[in-house]
Formats: sequence, structure tokens, C-alpha cells
Amino acid sequence: MDVSGRARALEELASRDFDLLVVGGGIIGAGIAAVAARHGLAVALVERGDFGGETSSASSKLVHGGLRYLRLGDVGLVREAHEERRLLMTRVAPHLVRPMPFLLPLYDSGPYRPAVVQAGIALYSTLARARLNGLVSAERARRMVPDLRSAGLRRCGLYVDCVTNDSRLTLANVRAAAEAGATVVNGAAVSALRLVGGRVRGAEVVADGEAIAVSARTVVNAAGPWVDEVRRLANAGVEPSIRLSKGVHALVSVDASWSAALTIPHDKVRVSFAVPWEGMLLLGTTDTLHEGGPDAVVAGEADVENVLAEAAGALDEPVVRRERVRAVFAGLRVLPQSGRETTRARRETVYLRDESGLLTVAGGKLTTYRRIALDTLERLRADLGLHRVDRRPWPLPGAAGLDRVTLPVEVGPALRSHLLGLYGSLAPEVLEPATSDPTLLEPLTPDAPDIVAQAVYAAKREWARNSEDILRRRTTLALRGLADAELTRRVAELVGRERLPASRR
Repeated sequence: MDVSGRARALEELASRDFDLLVVGGGIIGAGIAAVAARHGLAVALVERGDFGGETSSASSKLVHGGLRYLRLGDVGLVREAHEERRLLMTRVAPHLVRPMPFLLPLYDSGPYRPAVVQAGIALYSTLARARLNGLVSAERARRMVPDLRSAGLRRCGLYVDCVTNDSRLTLANVRAAAEAGATVVNGAAVSALRLVGGRVRGAEVVADGEAIAVSARTVVNAAGPWVDEVRRLANAGVEPSIRLSKGVHALVSVDASWSAALTIPHDKVRVSFAVPWEGMLLLGTTDTLHEGGPDAVVAGEADVENVLAEAAGALDEPVVRRERVRAVFAGLRVLPQSGRETTRARRETVYLRDESGLLTVAGGKLTTYRRIALDTLERLRADLGLHRVDRRPWPLPGAAGLDRVTLPVEVGPALRSHLLGLYGSLAPEVLEPATSDPTLLEPLTPDAPDIVAQAVYAAKREWARNSEDILRRRTTLALRGLADAELTRRVAELVGRERLPASRR
């Protein structure tokens, strides 16, 4: 967002009396803000870093039912996730959530027998209302995944799930909230909660070096791995409500074209993935208990080697060489407190209402973010004076009118596909300034499809404040391993230009 737009938002934070303040701009917080604003509530959404800057841009990029949760007995979770997956890919965000076949390879030394897999996939596909399922031959599997390791391969299970761009999905929800009237601000850290008569009635927020008092009837804590830190602002003695699991992913270059993804079983519960994503393979994830602070999460060399070693269980050796790695990222999953190993922990959502009235929402799955947002609003109906919560799905910005999008003739098929996959029916809006400035159609770098217009649009319309916001979350450049010093400098100049007052550009 440009300077004037950010100034207006900060002024609104200080001057409006909000019905709801949402702390945390990941997928859960953004979803809550969007749903609440659509119900006519006065909503503020604040995020200390960038929208989707932590866990919500560090996922496995999957919108799925969770095949392994059947093994854990979570049939209800799988059914719920499949229902949300269908809504996301058909109505809510079809430009961002796309179906893909998945193969589960069965090796002689693997943990599953074909009959068990066939029965599990049959149940999974029934819950998904999908027809593509069952077992396929090793030969057919190799045609779909040319880099699949053939030694000892018996057959493969086949089913369907979806792939997404998690950063863009989060941004679409932020935009939906803003278009419905919410005040949304990133780079706005909550330093204290405002207590009136022992009840939370807003927060003290620091943005651009200034302290802002935000007044709100209710406050939702959706700060992800930092939820307990926010809770302690109201009561320093609260017990921990969550624990954290670290997940590491690696993106590797690949020569052959894949028409399916892989679900790689490592034991009877844990799996990892190899997913075609933006012309690369996304490998991962790890699942290990993280005992440090949320800010301390890193992807170490041992983590990367572990990701590659696990992928090697189903991929030919050249694909998993260390020199193939283009980018690595780590994120933290929020899990309920329990004595289970992280790999066996239920992916439940944590809802906590403290004595101060602060409602904390954490955990769950990316796939079910919309349902979590609706359930959160249900819990606040009495506080907010809502008679009912409308649970019907509605399209996010960019999701409607995909079949009617018209782009300039100079936009070739590859760029058209790229832009539609990121912006959907908003792609013409991204390109509109290029009608008077054709240089905006130039690639930001020769090795990727992202163009200058995207960086300008990110700074002007998508709340990007610096080059990292653009390279890592508004485009695919950082995850392609292309965010070198020169590209970072060029994008920073574009951000700086858009943040200048119009008279000084």
C-alpha cells in the first residue's frame, strides 16, 4: 500500500471504535478479519511483520484432506478438510487452489501393503467425493512422475488433493477484509493490551515508530506461534497453551515435467511430499519439536540433508543432490499441549477464552482456515451482537469471472498463465499501468516469469513495505533462489518509488 493509504489506515486505527481487533495477519487472522468484516462489523487487523510472513508462507503448499490422519483415526477432520478443499477449489479461490493427482509409492521395503493402501484411498476418496483413486502400475506411475525411483517399486496408490500458493491465499483474505471495510495494517506490533475493568478492550500498537491506542469491544489473538506471548500481555502468569513443531522444506530444480505429486510414506503414520510447484519440486516436510522461542526457528544444514534423504526414498538420486536445491524455508506448526510426539499430534484448533475476555485461536490446518474463522465468529456472537453467522462460501478477490479475463495482446501464454495463477481476475488490474508504461511488462529477472508491474502493484495495492515482502511473498522470486543483491536492490528502488508522494516521483 502506498504512503497515503498506510497513513489513512494508521489514522483509522487511532480514531475508530472497533467491534473486533484481530492480532496476527496469518491465514487464520486474515480469514477471521474477512469473515467478520463481511458480517458488517468494524474490524481492525494488525500484524507485527508482513501478512503471512511466518507460518502461513512456510507450509507444504497443500490444501488437502490429510490422508495420514485416517491412520490416526481423525475421520471427522478428514471429512471437514475435504469439504473445505472442495469449496476453496470450486468457489472461494479456484485461481489459487488447484487439483492435482497424488501418487503414494509402495516399495518392497515400505510400511504398507497394497490392500491396506487401496482400502485407505477408497475411504479417503469417498470422503472427497472423488473418482480418481485406487492403485496404478509402476509403469504408469513413472509416466506421471519420471523421476520416481523404480527399484523395488510394486505399485502406487492414486488419489487427488490440491496445491496452492499459501502467501497469495493469505493476501487474498487480507484484501477481502479490506474491501469489506476492515482496517488492515502490517508492520504494527501489539505492545500491550488495553484492560478496562479487567476486560480486554483494545491494544497499544507500535507502527512506524509511533504508539497508537486501538479501541475495540473484543480482541482475537491469532498470533500463531506467538499466541502465548500475546496472552501474557493480559496476564503474565498464564500457563502455555501450545507447543511448536518445526517443518523444513526445500525447493529443488527438476528437468522432467511431472503430472502428479508424491506422498512418500516413512512409517505407518508419517509421510513427506514431493510436489511440482512453480516449475520446481517442493520437498518436505520435517516434523520435530521446537523448544526455543518462535523467533529462533531456522533451517539448518542437517534439516536440509534430512529432507533430501527422505525424498531419496522415492526419487532417483540426481534429483536429490544438494546442488539442486534452489531455496530452503522453515516454519512452525502450532499444536495443542499434549504428551504425544509431534508426528502423532492431532491437528486440532486451540480455542481459549481467558478471564480478560481475550479469545485465542491457534493451530488447525491451512485447508480449514475458513471454517476456523467462522467458528471463531460463532464464539463471539454474544459479544458482538450477531444474530447468526452466515457460513455460505463467497469468492475471494480474483476468484470471480476467471473465464472472462482479457489481457493485452502483448502478454504471451506463459505470462498470462503466471498472472492468472497469482491474481486470478485481478490480473488486468496489475497490468493496467503498463498501458502507459510498457517497461512494466519487462521481467524482473530473465530466469523467472515475474514482471516489473507485479512489484509496483505489490507496493501500491498489496501492503508490501520492502523488497523481502515482494520477493518472498508477493512473487515467487525468492523461492526460486533468485533474490540476489542486484534484484533486491532493484525491487527496493521500485518500492521506494511507489512510497513517495506522487508529486515527488
